[in-house]
Amino acid sequence: MTARVFFYVQHLLGIGHLRRAATLARAMVAGGFDVLLVSGGAPVEGLDLGGARFHQLPPLRAANARLKELAQLDGTPIDEAFRAVRTRQLLDVFDTEQPDVLLTEQFPFGRTQLRFELLPLLDAAQDRASAPWIVSSVRDVLRRSASPARVDEMVATFEAFDAVLIHADPALVRLDESFPAWPDIQDRALYTGYVAEFDPARAPQGSVGKGEVIVSAGGGAVGMPLLQAAIAARPMTGLADRRWRLLVGPNVPAADEAALRAAANDGIVVEPARADFPSLLHNAALSISQAGYNTVVETLCHADRAVLVPFGTARETEQADRARVLVERGMVASVPPDTLTPESLAAAITRAWSGPSIRSFPAVDANGGPATVAALKQMLSP
Repeated sequence: MTARVFFYVQHLLGIGHLRRAATLARAMVAGGFDVLLVSGGAPVEGLDLGGARFHQLPPLRAANARLKELAQLDGTPIDEAFRAVRTRQLLDVFDTEQPDVLLTEQFPFGRTQLRFELLPLLDAAQDRASAPWIVSSVRDVLRRSASPARVDEMVATFEAFDAVLIHADPALVRLDESFPAWPDIQDRALYTGYVAEFDPARAPQGSVGKGEVIVSAGGGAVGMPLLQAAIAARPMTGLADRRWRLLVGPNVPAADEAALRAAANDGIVVEPARADFPSLLHNAALSISQAGYNTVVETLCHADRAVLVPFGTARETEQADRARVLVERGMVASVPPDTLTPESLAAAITRAWSGPSIRSFPAVDANGGPATVAALKQMLSP
C-alpha cells in the first residue's frame, strides 16, 4: 500500500517556501509516496508538483514586510471567523486523508503565527488510533530574534514530533548556530543536505547568459531596492562593459517593472524571471541576488562568483545569517541589510570579482530531496 504524506506549507511574503515544498513533494512522489501538498499562501501559477496532489486553504499573507501580522490577500486583517474556517477546512482534509506522515514546513521552529490551526492539527494527528509520523521540515537557518520564551515554546511543541529534517549541509551551515535550544532537539534531528529545485548533478545546457552579470530578487516582493541599486552601480564597477540581465519576479508591480525598464540603458536587459535560471547562473560572470534559501542553493550549485544582498529586519535575521556564514567562508561577497547603496553594491561586486570562485570550494551537499525520501522510508519501515 502506498504511504501517504500530508505536507503543510505556508508562504507569507515571497514564494520560496512553496517552491521548496513543491520540490520536496516531487521528490517524494518520485520515491513512491502519495503526497498531498496543503498550501495556505497566495496561489502561484505554474507550480510544478510532479504528480503530487494539491489543496489550497483560504489564502493569507503577511500584512507587511515585518512578517508579524497576517492578512487576507486583499489586505483585510484576519479575524476569528477566518481562523475558524481555515482550521475546520484543514482538519477536515486531514481527516479525509488519513496520512502515514504529517510533514509541517518550518513549524514549530517558525510559522508560529499559524498556531491557531497547527496546534489543533497536531492534536488531531496524535488522537488518531493509528497516529502518523509527525515530522518538521526546516531550512538551514532559523530566526535568531525569537525570544527565550518563544524558543521554550518551540521545544515544548516539538515534543509532539518524531523528527525534524534539516535541509542543509552541516559542513557549511549548522542549525545549532541559529537555534539556541539545539541540545533539546538534536536526538531527533537529521540533516538531509540542501534541497535543490533542479538536479545539481546535471550541468545546465546552452550558453545563455554567457559572461553576463545576472541580477535577481526571487519573487520580487522586497527586491526593488536591489534591482534599482544594480542599475545605478553598474557604471562604478569593472563589469560595466558586460551585459547585465535583471530578472523581475512575479511579485513586482507592473509600474515598478516599467520604471526599471525606463532606467535601464544600453547593455541592461530587464525581463521576467526565467525557468532556465540555473543555466544563467552557470554561464554568468557574476550573480547578484538576495539571500533566500532557494536562490543561495542554486548559486552554490551553479554560479562562479556572487554578491548576496540579504533582505532583513530586526525580526527577520535568516537571510543575513545565511549570507554572513558564506562571507566568513570566503565564498561570496555581501551587502548587509540596511547598507544597500549603489556605492556599497559596487564595492561588493569588486570584492567578489577579485575573490575566489565558488567552484574552487568543495561541492555543497544538495541531495536533500532524495535524502528526505530515504529518511521517511526509514521511519515507515517495519
